[in-house]
Amino acid sequence: MIGMAVTTIDLDPRVLDDAKQLTGARSNREVVQRALETLIAVRRQPAAVERIIARDFSADPSAADELHP
Repeated sequence: MIGMAVTTIDLDPRVLDDAKQLTGARSNREVVQRALETLIAVRRQPAAVERIIARDFSADPSAADELHP
């Protein structure tokens, strides 16, 4: 991670405990970090699916894009 932001937030302790139990997170910071990362991934997923749909999956292997590591 590049730098850390320090903030104070009010959270429902029951929701926080449920999230910790579901994720296996051991700290409040960890569960909030995981929640934010999950939110970002879920919101970006439709765009990733659209990029996959737009690809040419031709049966002709010579038409396939080259893979670059």
